Amino acid sequence: MKNNKLLPAFLLAAGLIIGGYFIGNMHKTGKEYDRYVQVKGLSEREVKADLAVWPINAVLTGNDLKTLKNSIENQNDLVYKFFLDQGFSEEELTRGMVNITDARSNLYNNNQYAGFRYLSKSEFTVRTNDIKKLQNALSESLNLMSKGIVLGSKNEWRPIEYIFTGLNELKPSMIEEATTNARQVAEKFARDSDSEVGPIRVARQGQFSINDRDLNTPEIKIIRVVSTIDYQLVN
Repeated sequence: MKNNKLLPAFLLAAGLIIGGYFIGNMHKTGKEYDRYVQVKGLSEREVKADLAVWPINAVLTGNDLKTLKNSIENQNDLVYKFFLDQGFSEEELTRGMVNITDARSNLYNNNQYAGFRYLSKSEFTVRTNDIKKLQNALSESLNLMSKGIVLGSKNEWRPIEYIFTGLNELKPSMIEEATTNARQVAEKFARDSDSEVGPIRVARQGQFSINDRDLNTPEIKIIRVVSTIDYQLVN
């Protein structure tokens, strides 16, 4: 009878001991898991733009719509031919709208057309992968002035938009480089704290950014990505 009473007590004590061990071990493991370092890894590339877009306005003024219409058609043909002569294909050239403004219909007009009633703007867009050819055409476009044609960039703050389209090809190697750089920083921190770098705890991939290298060379781009990684510290 006495043995029957001791057995439940023994089992209860054993359970408490085992439970205490696991609770203590979980607390120790949790403390070890809290030991980590968060680092950032950077990867940069300097690349050349592989696409250029030049939106253009060809401007004319006049007082007679019929005469202005003929002048617009003649001017636009000359502009189109100019770019063909510069080596552009028809696929690289797009003719846009012709916008005509009537100065007399503008209540706020302050005679900005210098005596001309109508102002027309013909839109053209040059889109090409040949950056050098476009830059040559930009210089040669001054020769159109001798024919009475005035070309202006539609976007004055950024006359030509330079674009890099090969980002997807660079992403894998840049992510690898950013991760490697982050690991090197983590290892340096671990050495200074008498620890070792363990597995990755959390990894956060930053967004890729593409910016002009500077204001004077927008055709050169800087691509950047920053990875933020938490590494477990051991020992």
